Amino acid sequence: MEIFDSHTHINSHEFDNDIPDVIERAKALDVTEMLVIGYDDDSRKKLQEIIQEYPHIYGAVGCHPEDALNYNAEYEQELRKYLELEKFVAVGEIGLDYYHDSPKKVQHEVFEKQIALAQELKLPISVHNRDAFEDCYAILKNMNIQKNGGIMHSFNGDTTWAEKFLDLGMELSYSGVVTFKSAKEVQESMMMTPLEHMLVETDAPYLTPMPYRNRMNEPAMTRYTLEFIAEKREISSEELAEITRKNTERVLKINE
Repeated sequence: MEIFDSHTHINSHEFDNDIPDVIERAKALDVTEMLVIGYDDDSRKKLQEIIQEYPHIYGAVGCHPEDALNYNAEYEQELRKYLELEKFVAVGEIGLDYYHDSPKKVQHEVFEKQIALAQELKLPISVHNRDAFEDCYAILKNMNIQKNGGIMHSFNGDTTWAEKFLDLGMELSYSGVVTFKSAKEVQESMMMTPLEHMLVETDAPYLTPMPYRNRMNEPAMTRYTLEFIAEKREISSEELAEITRKNTERVLKINE
């Protein structure tokens, strides 16, 4: 079995001096591939080191909506520098976050600029969406996102929103949130998501799946989210691992 963690942050300071062990623990639970997200200067540099050393780890870089006020031409040029390198396969995570104080208008502009950058480079996007479903959907639709596609990272919407984003050509990635007893809407969305458009992820070090919710998350725990979904969908973990791995490789244009 080979599992692809479609969104993780092993380049964050929580994993300093532990990356080789994190990767070995992931392999021990059959998590063999990862998309690691670079979200600031330090994490992007660390990401570049990681993907150079490990053949089945890939990178995405972008300006998180919390940092939208910092986005300018120089920032975009920095992203472009990485995105033109081998094994940087997506722009992300980008999107909207209305939980934090970053001005909505600025978030919209930065989101649109980064989608345009992704389209120019023919890359998919990894989308962060928090409390902003209507505006996130509208921007993706207006930008004709189906050209290069993308991933709704840690999807946490109801079935109506699941259908709408799927209709745009987006893939839905499920994190440990889907295992939470309180996440009934997310579980309902997971049950109706076509398997050919489903991904799995950790968002490590956050969103640890049950029954390890009080521990720091890491890529190995993608296994538990995958097993939870497989049980609910009444298919084998091996089959779901193969489906979600191939889906992730397809959207990220890996092995083309």
